This record gives sequence, structure tokens and C-alpha cells, in this order.
Amino acid sequence: MLPKQQKLSLKNRALHYLSLREHSRLELGRKLARHAQEGDDVDALLDFLETAKLLSCARFSESLLRRRQDNYGNSRILAELQSHGISSELLAISKAELAESEVLRACAIWQKKFGHTRTALAPTSEERARQYRFLAQRGFSSHAIQAALRGLDSME
Repeated sequence: MLPKQQKLSLKNRALHYLSLREHSRLELGRKLARHAQEGDDVDALLDFLETAKLLSCARFSESLLRRRQDNYGNSRILAELQSHGISSELLAISKAELAESEVLRACAIWQKKFGHTRTALAPTSEERARQYRFLAQRGFSSHAIQAALRGLDSME
């Protein structure tokens, strides 16, 4: 957090946010708009930051993928990228990267959460439904969830 008595310019505030983590243009614009004074041009500042390669939606996408892919499925990650205003080209690239590993990630999360061995099945249909809902809420596809529930873990 910034000290209350320290009044930063909009550019310094943007650099502070970017030093903490990558931001999308839309997200950084929203944060800066709250602090913009009369006469401040947020869009011009964002253009300058992109030109100076300090702000990059491609880097933001990669960063978000790295942070989220260990815990969430493709649908959830792609929806989050879309909510940050990522272009359709970057979404397509991200989708292709995520598709390769979704089943393995679902199996790993299922294994971590429920601690079953590869061949163990849930004892009751209620338990299987609970496990299915858990993975579905994390954004995994039905194919990946079914593979995880069947124990198709090829991580060995």
C-alpha cells in the first residue's frame, strides 16, 4: 500500500501497479481511473506504457495462465482472461495452450483433494456427484472431469 500522505502522479501510480504484477490494459485503466484528476488522460498514459513495453496483454495472459492453471480448468481461466479484455487472438492462443494439459490438471487436482489412488472409485453416486461438482466449479470440461473420476492419471 502507498502511504496516505504520498500523492503520486498517475504515471507513477501505474508504474507502481505494474511493479507488483502484470496487468491487462482494461484492469490498469480501471485502477487508474479512480485516481485520475481533471486533465489526466488515462488512455494516453496506457498507450505510452504499451509503446514503452511496460504494459503488455500478452505478458498478462501468460502470467495469469501460470498463476491459475494449477488450480482451475480451461473454462474458468478463459472466462477470467475475457473479463480482463484480452483480445480474441490471445484467447485462442491461451485456449490452445490449456487444452493440452486439462485432463492431467483435473487428475492432479482430484488426486490432491480426494486422495484416491488411480484405481479407486468413489464409493457412492453421491460422492461421485460431489467430486464432479467440485471439478466443474473449477472450470474443467466434462471430458476432463470424467477422466479424473475414472482415474486416467498418466502422470506416472
